[in-house]
Amino acid sequence: MQKLHSLPSLNALRVFEAVARHLSFAQAAEELHVTPGAVSHQIAALENTLGVLLFKRDARAVSLSPAAEACLPTLALGFNALREAIRLLQADAPASALTVSVAPAFATRWLLPRLSRFAAAHPEIELQVSSGMGLIDAVRPEASVSLGETSDHGASADLTIRFGRGVYPGCRSDKLFSVAVTPVCSPRLMTGAHPLNTPDDLRHHLLLHDDTAYFDDRRPDWKVWLEAAGVTGIDAARGPRFSHSGLALDAAADGLGVALGISLLVAHDVDAGRLVVPFAVQLPSSFAYYLVYPETATERAPLTAFRAWLLEEARRAQCTSKVL
Repeated sequence: MQKLHSLPSLNALRVFEAVARHLSFAQAAEELHVTPGAVSHQIAALENTLGVLLFKRDARAVSLSPAAEACLPTLALGFNALREAIRLLQADAPASALTVSVAPAFATRWLLPRLSRFAAAHPEIELQVSSGMGLIDAVRPEASVSLGETSDHGASADLTIRFGRGVYPGCRSDKLFSVAVTPVCSPRLMTGAHPLNTPDDLRHHLLLHDDTAYFDDRRPDWKVWLEAAGVTGIDAARGPRFSHSGLALDAAADGLGVALGISLLVAHDVDAGRLVVPFAVQLPSSFAYYLVYPETATERAPLTAFRAWLLEEARRAQCTSKVL
């Protein structure tokens, strides 16, 4: 291994961390708003600079080399510390400002309907909310995760709400709630020529698929759910596919078919009458929602207030949900 007299490009290291987190050049490119070719070029340049192979590539998958796997947790810690240092340098930011990054489905279907209560309780806090798919863990449990999300206006997030396994080196995490999936559909599908009275009635309806890459290999998809419900003779792979869970749920609400939704995330739509839960069978996931923030973060009053409010909202949601 060649010895370096200076650090490699910080941009190249950031690209490496994103590819390592997603185990995908394409997803890293989407997160960083560059082309996959630019990502490949940065990785090749970094490997040449370091004299170390970082990724193993084949036709179907990308995996970390032993050297990359060994350095990734420390690199994630370094990026988290750097972001916290930059945040402390932003002296022009209001002391009451708080930037929160959230996974899209959690933002639209759980957090936003409740934010009016936080605003009423803490009018002095300037809350800034952004969303990003990078807040969904990679499928490998040992993959290190960076608290690297930024808001639309470029400020580093003070905290994030992540969907994953809860292990984030260099960060503190509070579990908000566990996750289970359940079929949901428009109330219109409960009547008509083929009403959804039993799981076997699904053979008469489209199955809507959420292709968001957030579950592990044991993810509770339609195949697993149908097996748990004791249903046979239905092709679990048929039906439209969507790249975002919100799209699948909106399609279900419009009557296109039946989607698998996270129970606590669809509760607001169920309460509003946009969706119904036709069957009682629910499947747990190995993932959960966590509030995550750097260990190096100062105990700022806005962060403390938001954390306390969010944990209480999560507790209330689990106690009062009609879905669970």
